[in-house]
Amino acid sequence: METNALKKFAQAARNLLIDQVTAKLAVVIDPASSARRENPAAMKKLDAAIAQTGKAQVIEQVAYTWFNRFTALRFMDVNGYTNPRVVSPEGDATRPEILAEAMAGNLPEGAPATIAALLDGRSPSRDPQGEAYRLLLVHACNAWHKPMPFMFEKVGDYTELLMPEDLLSLTSILARLRDAMPEDDCKDVEIIGWLYQFYISEKKDQVFVGLKKNQKITAENIPAATQLFTPHWIVRYLVENSLGRLWLLNRPGSKLAERMDYYIAPEESETDFLKIGKPEEIKVCDPACGSGHMLTYAFDLLYAIYEEEGYEADRIPALILTHNLTGVEIDDRAGALAAFALAMKAAARLGRRRFLRMEAKPDIVVLQNVTFTPAEMQDVAAVVGRDLFTYELRETLLQFEQAKNFGSLIVPKLRDPAETLRVVAARDFGGDLLLKEAQERVVAVLRMAEALSRKYHVMVANPPYAGSKGLNDKLNDWLKTEYAETKSDLFASFIDRGIRLIRKSGQIS
Repeated sequence: METNALKKFAQAARNLLIDQVTAKLAVVIDPASSARRENPAAMKKLDAAIAQTGKAQVIEQVAYTWFNRFTALRFMDVNGYTNPRVVSPEGDATRPEILAEAMAGNLPEGAPATIAALLDGRSPSRDPQGEAYRLLLVHACNAWHKPMPFMFEKVGDYTELLMPEDLLSLTSILARLRDAMPEDDCKDVEIIGWLYQFYISEKKDQVFVGLKKNQKITAENIPAATQLFTPHWIVRYLVENSLGRLWLLNRPGSKLAERMDYYIAPEESETDFLKIGKPEEIKVCDPACGSGHMLTYAFDLLYAIYEEEGYEADRIPALILTHNLTGVEIDDRAGALAAFALAMKAAARLGRRRFLRMEAKPDIVVLQNVTFTPAEMQDVAAVVGRDLFTYELRETLLQFEQAKNFGSLIVPKLRDPAETLRVVAARDFGGDLLLKEAQERVVAVLRMAEALSRKYHVMVANPPYAGSKGLNDKLNDWLKTEYAETKSDLFASFIDRGIRLIRKSGQIS
C-alpha cells in the first residue's frame, strides 16, 4: 500500500471538499434559494446547525461525511458488496456503473422516478447526468442505512443539499479517489483508517503549532492531536500477547500459536488466569479504538478460535460482533470507521447476501456529552423509578457532561449499569414526549456506562499520548482528582484505567 499517495490524496480531498461544500452552502442559504422553497425542513435544520456551531463547523462536518461515504463505497465496490458499483465504473468505462445501468434503463429498486425523467429529457436540467447521479448516490446511501447505520445515516437533510457538485468529471473527487484507492490496495480494510489519519493530519499540524504558542488542546481537538495509526505488526504483537495468550492458557493444546508470529510464550506455566469455557465468554475492549485496527485483528484471531472449537463458519461473524468485541471512542468519525471496518470483516467471511441478512452490529460506543439540570433530574426519577434511582445512578448520570473531553477514563459509579439499562430501555411512556426524551438520555448514559464497566477479560489499546502541559484546564483538573498518580500524561492514565477496566487476572496490552 502506497501510503504517501494516500496522504497526498486525503489532504487534497479535504481541501477540495471543503471548498465545494463552502460554495454550495453560499448558494443554499441565500434567502431566495430554491432549497428554501423545496426543502424547508432540511433548511430549518441547516440554519439551526449554523446558529449552534457556526458555518465552518458545518462545512467541516459535511465535507467529511461525504469523504467517509465515498471511501467506504469505493472499498465496497472493489470487494463486490455493491451491485451495481456506486462510485466505480465497470471495466474500462468512465461513468460509475450505477449511472451507466440507469442510462440503459436499469434503475435500482425503489429509486426515484425523477432519475429516468432526467436521463430521457422529460425533466429539463443543465446537467441531467450529474443530477441523476446525485439522486442515485443518495438512494444507494439510504439503501445501506439498515445494515450499516453508523456509516450511512439517512441522507435526507442538509447533508444532501450540500453534496459536492462535480462528481463525474475526470478531475472530480471520485476520479481522484479511484486513482488513490486502486483495487489491490482495497483488499485490506485498514486502507480506510490510513485515509482518515491523513485526512485529519493538517488539523493535527495546526494543533501542534498552537501548542508551541501555549494554546491548550481543546476537547474538540483531542482526536486530531492524539490519534496515531498503529502499524500492523504492533497490532499483532499486542493482540496476540493478550487475547491469544488468554486462549492458549485455557487451551494448552490449541494450534493458535502457529499463526501468531509475534506471540511470546511464557517461560513457566501460569495458574492465575481467567478461566474461559467457550469463545462467546471472551470480552475484549479497546477503550481508544480509533478506526478499529486492534479490533479487526482481534476479529481475525477470534474467528480462528471459533473455527478451532468447531463452530459453523456462517455463524461465527455474528457471534464475534455480538459477544466478544467492544470499542470505545470520543471521535464520531473514527468510531464510524471502526464499526465499518468490523462490518467489512464480517462481510468478507459471509459474502454479500448473508452479510445483508445478518442482524448483529459492531459494538462501537462513541461517547457523547450528556447533561442533566437539577430540574431535569425530577423527570429522570419518574423515568427510572424509585427503586433504581439510587445515589450511584444519580452520580453516574452526571459523569458524562465532559465525555468528549474525559473519554474512557470515566469510571462509572454505578456497578451494574447493564441491568438498569435493560429495565429503563424497556419502559413505555406512551405519548409523554418529555419523559420519552428523558428516557433516551438516560439510556444513552447507561449504554456508555455499560461499555466502561469492569467486565472485560482483555484490554488492548494504543492509548492517546499527551502530556499534561498541553491539556485543557478542565481535563487537567479532573485528572488531578481522578488519576493523581498518573496525571502527567494521558497514556499513563489509560494504563491505570485498564487495570480498572478488566476483571481480576485479565490481560492488558
